[in-house]
Parts: sequence; C-alpha cells; structure tokens
Amino acid sequence: MRFVFLIALTIFHFKLTAQTKAKVTFTQNSKITELVNRRVEESRNAMTTDGYRVQLHFGNDRDKARDIKSKFLNSYQTIPAYDSYQQPNFRVRVGDFRTRIEATKFLKQIKAEFPSAFVVTDEIKFPKLLDEK
Repeated sequence: MRFVFLIALTIFHFKLTAQTKAKVTFTQNSKITELVNRRVEESRNAMTTDGYRVQLHFGNDRDKARDIKSKFLNSYQTIPAYDSYQQPNFRVRVGDFRTRIEATKFLKQIKAEFPSAFVVTDEIKFPKLLDEK
C-alpha cells in the first residue's frame, strides 16, 4: 500500500513540475517611466557624504561672489560650483572631492587664477560614475 502511494505521489509531483513556461509581456504608460526616472535623479542628487571642496571666496560682497563663481564656471564647466549665504557673508565653494588629496590636486591647478583658494571639509554630493551621463 505504501509503495502504491509513493508511486502515485511521484507521478502527481512530476505532473505539477512539468508545466510549460509562459512569456509575460509587461506594458506600462510612458508617464510612469518618466516619473520613476525623475525620482531616481532626485534621490541621486539628494545623496550626500562627507568630503572636501575648494573654497574660492568668503566675504560680504555678493557681486564679488557672483563674479568669482562666474569666472570659475567659464574656465571649468565640468566642476560643480556652489554658492551659499551665511549671514553676513557669501561663500563660493567648488568640487565634490572624496579625499583631501583629490581636492589638493585640483587646488594646485587653479591656484594661479584663485590665489586665496583653500581646501575645506564639506558635505558633498556623490560624484557621477563614469558610465553615467
């Protein structure tokens, strides 16, 4: 009796596992894809970590801070520049460097144009990966 039960169970098991695989096609509205991509970009921009930047300006003259940032961006379009206001001073910081060595290397490149620049610790955005555009 046990032998018959075992054979029946084995046959039943093979019938259950012998189902054919079906191909499923998923279609979604293009607006959903657009919203997902926008959310991914927003979260990528919101991600920060401790790192280093090069400070180009710190003072109470807003026009001078704008001029320095503009001059920097004209020469270095690929390096991000950040301006902020801490009452009563404006500051301009550039770059998103993970290590002090990277920031110091960049500082040496721009020291002739911006002689008062120096490296500071700051909360930076994650730099884009090489395969991201």
